[in-house]
Amino acid sequence: MIVLTKNEEAGLGNTLRRLDAFEEVIVVDSGSADRTVEIALEHGARVVNFSWDGRYPKKKQWALENAGATNRWILLLDADEYPSPSLVRELASLETALGANGTSAYDIDLTYRFAGRYLRFGHVVTKRSLLDSGRARFPEVDDLDAPGIREVEGHYQPEANGPVGKLRARIVHDDRDPVSSWFARHNRYSDWEAHLRLAPKARKEIASKRTLKGKVFDAIPFKPVLFFGYAFVVRLGFLDGRAGFDYALALSMYYWQIGVKHRELLRGEVDAH
Repeated sequence: MIVLTKNEEAGLGNTLRRLDAFEEVIVVDSGSADRTVEIALEHGARVVNFSWDGRYPKKKQWALENAGATNRWILLLDADEYPSPSLVRELASLETALGANGTSAYDIDLTYRFAGRYLRFGHVVTKRSLLDSGRARFPEVDDLDAPGIREVEGHYQPEANGPVGKLRARIVHDDRDPVSSWFARHNRYSDWEAHLRLAPKARKEIASKRTLKGKVFDAIPFKPVLFFGYAFVVRLGFLDGRAGFDYALALSMYYWQIGVKHRELLRGEVDAH
C-alpha cells in the first residue's frame, strides 16, 4: 500500500500514474484548494481528509493510524515522489519476506531532481519510507511551538520497534516546481531548525531520531563549508555539472541560514515563535 501525504497538485498525476503495481493507493489531503483531490480520484486513489488540531499525531503518523490501510506494510511518499522501476521490482521480490528477522522498517535512498536535472552524485537523502505500521511510528518531539513545518513531521525518522533494513533501489524525488519554491520551503525549514537550537533538549531528541548520516551533519562545526566540500568534492557532485554545484551550494547556504537565524534569536532581535 502507498500513502501520499502532501498537498501538491504539480506532479501528483505523474506520481499516481506510476503506482499501478500497488494494491492500494491513499492520498491524505489537508484542505487543498487546487485539483489534488480531483486528480487523485481520476487515477483511482482513495482520498482521506486530514485536519491538523495543532497537536500530535502530525500528518504522516495520523495517516498510518487513521487512513484505513488494508495492509500493515506501507510505503510513505510525498506527492512529488514515486518508486523507481527497480524499486517496484525489489518490493515485489520482497513481498513474502517483508519483516523477515523482525525487520519493522526499511530505509530508501532518493534520486533527487534539482534545477531540471536528476542528480546522480553528491549528497544523497535517505528516508525511512517503508514501514510496518504496527511496529514503526513517528516520534512525538517538543516542536509544536516551532515555526516553519507545523502539520508535517520534521527532519527526523520514524522509530522502529525492531531491526531496520536498507533497500538497494531508490525513490525518485521528481521536484518539477521552480527553484524558487525549493528556496521558499527551505526558508521555512530553517526557521524550524533555528528554533530548535534554542531548545537543546528538543534538538538532542530530534537528532537521535535521524539517520547516522543526519546525526553527523547535525554535530559538525563549520557545517556550510564542510558540507559543500563533502557534497561537491567527496561525493563527486561536480560530475552533475552546474546542477550539482547549485544543489551543493544551496544546501550549504541552507545550513548557513540556520546559523544566521539562530544567532539572531540569541540576540533577542526577533520573537522565537
